[in-house]
Amino acid sequence: MTMTANNEVAGDAFTIEDISTGLYASGFGRVGDGRTFSFRLERQLLMVEIYRPRLAGPVPQDEDVVAVASHSVANVDVSDERSLAAAVRDAVADAQQVPRSAR
Repeated sequence: MTMTANNEVAGDAFTIEDISTGLYASGFGRVGDGRTFSFRLERQLLMVEIYRPRLAGPVPQDEDVVAVASHSVANVDVSDERSLAAAVRDAVADAQQVPRSAR
């Protein structure tokens, strides 16, 4: 597990604040615009959820998810932190907005 030394994220910086590697890899981080994200492995897929800025509580709810991505990890060494971090960065960049129904 790795934590960033400084909690300040500058500008459009992408930061992984916590990463756990292996078959049950998971973690979380921030993109530079105030949004946070989390990731996890489910079978052979890397699942990423990006949350809206300024969450009300410490645990995001379903309505806080603004974008999602899923990518195969067939060619990713999930036991290597750098390889997994690169896959997460790519997935965050490719995340698609979650459609919201009108209320």
